[in-house]
Amino acid sequence: MDTIPATWSKVVFDDRLRRSSQVLSVIEKQVCIFGGELLPRQPVDNNLDVFRLDLGTPTVTTMALDTAPSPRVGSASTTLNGKMYLFSGRGGPDMTPIEENGTLWVYDPEKSSWSTISPIDPSHPYPAARSYHCLANNGFDTIFVHAGCPANGRLSDLWAFTVTIRQWVQLPSAPDPPRGGTSIALSGVELFRMNGFDGKTEQGGNLDIFNLAEGSWSTRPYTADGVSGPAPRSVSALLPVNIFGKKYLVTLFGERDPSSLGHAGAGKMLGDAWAYEIESGKWIKINAEADSLEGLPEPRGWFAADLLIGEPTVQGVLVHGGLGESNERLGDVWLLYF
Repeated sequence: MDTIPATWSKVVFDDRLRRSSQVLSVIEKQVCIFGGELLPRQPVDNNLDVFRLDLGTPTVTTMALDTAPSPRVGSASTTLNGKMYLFSGRGGPDMTPIEENGTLWVYDPEKSSWSTISPIDPSHPYPAARSYHCLANNGFDTIFVHAGCPANGRLSDLWAFTVTIRQWVQLPSAPDPPRGGTSIALSGVELFRMNGFDGKTEQGGNLDIFNLAEGSWSTRPYTADGVSGPAPRSVSALLPVNIFGKKYLVTLFGERDPSSLGHAGAGKMLGDAWAYEIESGKWIKINAEADSLEGLPEPRGWFAADLLIGEPTVQGVLVHGGLGESNERLGDVWLLYF
């Protein structure tokens, strides 16, 4: 069986970073963490936690900014042109989806400040408030929002927001079933979607692909047995990674079977990582070893992750926190590098 070698390195641990259902964005060498919960259905606060990856042992700085998104969990973020963009989530006394009428929050690390960007025409359609959705971007001016959980049920819709003209456009919905805790990643003109929870079971076995040029979805099935391909899961991650000059999608960790306690408990967590070679359409398991006595990160779901770009042909995945199988919120940060 083919494998891809990789290494896990523990970056930092801080009690302040214990949480799940948060967002994380890597901007240059600065890591920005926002939101999440330490106790079920109780957002931690609306402070921003930051640290750098290029100054030796990282030190976490907590910033209470005058203007900031309200406390929330189950939000989603993406890093575009040196800024972190954040959309919706759930919060407030009733933990309902936070409706902001199509507005995105923007964090600018150069100014250490939050701002908002709203649709230029508020009468035009925009994506409804939701949680446990996912974001991606095209690297230029467009942000994609997909799926998640509104006030009731789950979604399969896909929206595109063009930052330069401040306009939302609804694109064709992804194949059923609707789901929360799913993941998307953009590579070239293809937006890939996999995993998620439809209310009854975790999804797996299909890689759904939206071609931006053609405006249509297609599906590539795979064997989701944990041997030939990744097992079904939700609240995991999917990132486009260049490994030794080839384009891959990397998916890792996630929840396999939900807890009988629902959101208040931890189900079966996975600790594996897989790479999908886009050109060949083949899944390859990542054989990751520890670089120190810190060992390997424990299995988890409901965590945050982002791409760390180093050399053009070698990239890594930064993973933070989440919920462990013992139902404990984790405060560690790890780097998976190739």
